[in-house]
Amino acid sequence: MKLYFSFIVPVYNRPNEVDELLQSLSLLDYQAPFEVVIVEDGSTMSAEQVVDGYRNKLDITYLKKDNSGPGSSRNYGMERAKGNYFIVLDSDCIIPPQYLGLVDAALNKDYVDCFGGPDAAHTSFSQVQKAINYAMTSVLTTGGIRGSKKAVGKFQPRSFNMGISKQAFEKTQGFGNIHPGEDPDLTFRIWEAGFKTKLIPEAYVYHKRRIDWGKFYTQVKKFGMVRPILNQWYPDTAKITYWFPSLFSLGLLCSFVLMFFGFLTPIAIYLLYFGVLFVHSYKENKSVKVAFLSLIAVTIQFFGYGFGFLKNSLLLAFSEKDPQILFPKLFFKNA
Repeated sequence: MKLYFSFIVPVYNRPNEVDELLQSLSLLDYQAPFEVVIVEDGSTMSAEQVVDGYRNKLDITYLKKDNSGPGSSRNYGMERAKGNYFIVLDSDCIIPPQYLGLVDAALNKDYVDCFGGPDAAHTSFSQVQKAINYAMTSVLTTGGIRGSKKAVGKFQPRSFNMGISKQAFEKTQGFGNIHPGEDPDLTFRIWEAGFKTKLIPEAYVYHKRRIDWGKFYTQVKKFGMVRPILNQWYPDTAKITYWFPSLFSLGLLCSFVLMFFGFLTPIAIYLLYFGVLFVHSYKENKSVKVAFLSLIAVTIQFFGYGFGFLKNSLLLAFSEKDPQILFPKLFFKNA
């Protein structure tokens, strides 16, 4: 099958990010035709003028719709795209020139109806962004399960860098209305429909993510909050590893209490772990400051995800309410 790719990008008040993304897409070294579909999701800061500046460089379609969340916006774009294989990106990504050629080669060699790629930190990223990227992708944190070449179990693509065939999209009806968590929810339904997924490790993107600690904490906390819902919906996908951030966080708090009673072994173990993180981040990023900030990012990641996961796991265990009623803020009503 000859692949025709459509990039699908939902946008909400991010015209500057769209400019950077489109600039990188205009520099792809891929020779065959492809299209870009930008979906403006009820923004008050329009990216239309930015998009118009790339019409002579890219086959680009600009769509507007009322705000209904990224999942619904991705579906909206895929329903109107011309391609037979969709690549979903976040607007805060920068795409390396070789990206699409590597994706095309990997799919022609071993075709699957859904793939995911990892993310990396661009040299232009701030030190906080590099530290957050380390926390989210390092093999020494929870990010290692998702981002490594030897992923645990079947690979679960993430929607900042995710490909899905038109056939799989039509079969599954695309993303649901849960957010965040819409990407693993779709992956599980892709598996249930009989399609396969895989990681294309060389098809990485530069992903900016959140740029301050508060937004990062809110993001990872929501990741933790939606996982118990997904475990309830798809019990066969639940793993003990999802409890690790909660246990890590509770253990760290307990180790501080024990330290005041003269029990130093627990806190020493944590200090050893953070020491290993510091050295590993320094080797990865070649920066003492980024290595130090990585310790902050990993702590925020574990505490945010861990307590979000623990709280909602307990609420679901002791409530008979539907998750959409129990946690209305984690669902878009008009998706």
